[in-house]
Amino acid sequence: MCGIVGYVGHRPALGVVVEALRRMEYRGYDSAGVAILGEDGKLAVERRAGSPQVLVDALADHDPAEFAGTAGIGHTRWATHGRPTDRNAHPHRDATGEFAVVHNGIIENFIPLRAELEAAGIELESDTDSEVAAHLVALAYAEGPTAGDFVASVRSVLQRLEGAFTLVFAHAGHPDTIVAARRSTPLVIGVGEGEMFLGSDVAAFIEHTREAVELGQDQVVVITADGYKVTDFFGGEDVEIRPFTIDWDLKAAEKGGYNYFMLKEIQEQPQAVAETLMGHLVDGEIILDEQRLSAQDLRDIDKVFVVACGTAYHSGLVAKYAIEHWTRLPVEVELASEFRYRDPVLGQNTLVVAISQSGETADTLEAVRHAKDQGARVLAVCNTNGAQIPREADAVLYTRAGPEIGVASTKCFLAQVTANYLVGLALAQARGTKYQDEIMREFAELEAMPELIEKVLGTLDPVRALARELKDSPAVLFVGRHVGYPVALEGALKLKELAYMHAEGFAAGELKHGPIALLEDGLPVFVVMPSPKGRAVLHSKMLSNIREIQARGARTIVIAEEGDELVRPFADHLIEIPACPTLLQPLLSTVPLQAFAAELAEAKGYDVDKPRNLAKAVVVE
Repeated sequence: MCGIVGYVGHRPALGVVVEALRRMEYRGYDSAGVAILGEDGKLAVERRAGSPQVLVDALADHDPAEFAGTAGIGHTRWATHGRPTDRNAHPHRDATGEFAVVHNGIIENFIPLRAELEAAGIELESDTDSEVAAHLVALAYAEGPTAGDFVASVRSVLQRLEGAFTLVFAHAGHPDTIVAARRSTPLVIGVGEGEMFLGSDVAAFIEHTREAVELGQDQVVVITADGYKVTDFFGGEDVEIRPFTIDWDLKAAEKGGYNYFMLKEIQEQPQAVAETLMGHLVDGEIILDEQRLSAQDLRDIDKVFVVACGTAYHSGLVAKYAIEHWTRLPVEVELASEFRYRDPVLGQNTLVVAISQSGETADTLEAVRHAKDQGARVLAVCNTNGAQIPREADAVLYTRAGPEIGVASTKCFLAQVTANYLVGLALAQARGTKYQDEIMREFAELEAMPELIEKVLGTLDPVRALARELKDSPAVLFVGRHVGYPVALEGALKLKELAYMHAEGFAAGELKHGPIALLEDGLPVFVVMPSPKGRAVLHSKMLSNIREIQARGARTIVIAEEGDELVRPFADHLIEIPACPTLLQPLLSTVPLQAFAAELAEAKGYDVDKPRNLAKAVVVE
């Protein structure tokens, strides 16, 4: 994932683009660069490995007049092809220096395209797949049927490219125009007064406008200060556009006094859950955001697949427990990256629930397309209005968590879990496996959760102190049963992402089948306890698991319901959470694990918001 910015208007473009890159830094922080179109017919480019601040420092060495134009493009990179160096930083130029391109995604056929360019005597300066696009457009502009036509030259090249990509082009001969296109990776248009913006997401321009247009699949946009025009890749035909108004402001994308975004986003979780629930119960019925499925379609569903990646996959594991319990439908949870390669059995009565924070996750998007090709119904759970996965789905439930800047997901995870519960209730409602009063009761229990999450947030100081104490541990294990098992997996993932340490999550019943060999003196083991009231049998079995852990000298850190006195004697450290219905417990038990991972990473001196090698959205396979 990379961050892309474009601007044409009345302001000095350099300031607009650089500020946008700062806000987009979470999308890529290996390198950054800008290209500014001067009215003198020159293209000024600067790019540097490192953060946008490194770029800013380099720009300070230039004559300001060199970057004085009112149109420009920018890029902050998460490396895929080529190491993060100055020469691989974007923007990339053609041999004449008149064309510049920034790119997000992967051009899968770049090897033959590069060979073609080299055979024509063109020497490429970088190791990236992106640079070929600049040279190809320059060649198309110089000769052939599209000679002298900037937009047509771009479109002719797009038709040759394979893969998933967003490309934004600038040309020194057109200082008032930027041309961009997308296939399977995000690009949003910002509509201002006498100015136009482009961004990988709306954070790029939220300071200046809340009016936006989502660019669709295989579409090209041309922006000038006066407006924009959207056409398709192939015939240049006008296409239907989808304007929308952004419902959050710049303050929501800033740290708000917290040391890092992730801490702010952990604190915002009660609101994220409440907002996700809002408006979805009307006259006792669960309502989705967008539904192109009839009630009969939902009644006819006889099997559910949940497809997702990473943290979203863990939210899907929680969904399995709720959907099966409430609907009696069989549910399989699949890693999206594996889904279509194993030839799953799908049909018109299969529902595929696709969970993606960005709505652009490449593996999940391809899983959705495979499901559609097989005739299955698709319901998207997504945090990004108008993204590709929701557009291709038959129904949508948006998580209204707001912008999540920290790469490691927190509030979006809890919002996804909440949305998955709503999916379960919607299916139960359609199939008649729950009466209306039962739906309303379950929804009321969900509505009570934000207040309980708030209580958990007020008790995290001992968790953070424990994280600082354990920062030198070589490993941490996590165990749980029932819905506690996905929580254990999520807790381990957060520690891997943020602290770069060995962490594993296990179903507690599997300890004796191998993982118990990992236990040794002093090894920290988090135990997610089920309620002694809701799942008494599981509770007693977990107590046995704790005894097994302690017998090997490991250190038990137990997350348990308030008032659970049975577990207290067996907890070296006890983290208490409020009592709640068993199925909803992940909304509470996950929170201390998030705080633990963030604090431990900070104690190690790592950047909590920008873990190494990771990007916020994975838009390439």
